[in-house]
Amino acid sequence: MVDVNAQIEAVDRGVETTERDGEAVRVQRLAQEYPSDLADVWDAVTTDRIARWFLPISGDLHLGGRYQLEGNAGGEVLACDPPSGGEASYRATWEFGGGVTWITVRLTALSAERTRLELEHVAAVSDVPDGMWDQFGPSATGIGWDSGLLGLALHLGSAADGPTPEEGQAWMLSEEGRLFTRRAAEGWTKAHIADGADPATAERAASATVAAYLGDAPHAMPAERAPEA
Repeated sequence: MVDVNAQIEAVDRGVETTERDGEAVRVQRLAQEYPSDLADVWDAVTTDRIARWFLPISGDLHLGGRYQLEGNAGGEVLACDPPSGGEASYRATWEFGGGVTWITVRLTALSAERTRLELEHVAAVSDVPDGMWDQFGPSATGIGWDSGLLGLALHLGSAADGPTPEEGQAWMLSEEGRLFTRRAAEGWTKAHIADGADPATAERAASATVAAYLGDAPHAMPAERAPEA
């Protein structure tokens, strides 16, 4: 059993439309605290333990190396700063369907036994057609990242392996999983509106994304959808 409401409330979500290096970008952020020390969380998000809570992964998980998530995105490790002074981070490209976006994971030790993880996903506005963003909004990637943070919470909370991709997909279609998808979309709707989106447009986009995730409507999901845990 997953306490869906507790997990949804444990995650901070944000959307920001801004500029970086003179280019318009959309930035999605998620953050959650975990009851594990910095070294353990760092190991969980930078080694082959990723397969135990997210997706099977192959490649070279070191600076300059390339990785590949089974059936999903791959990319290059652009920066890697192991734990030091209570902080750690890494940055990588997120390459899928011919497009390139960027992810950054930052860890901060809150105490000897508690760590905050922040995930930032950046995409150039020009790489996502306006019509696609209006149709699906940030929930398209956000729900997938939400499920990844859930997988990590289950893994760190029990030291057990998370569900396989097949088990994760089956859970997402269960009543509990459907509730999780809807509640995550509600969170992304709020973040979308806070970034300046028209509330009605944000709500329609979230509803379309939920329908696509749950197979309730024949919507084509955008390429920047993150995988379910």
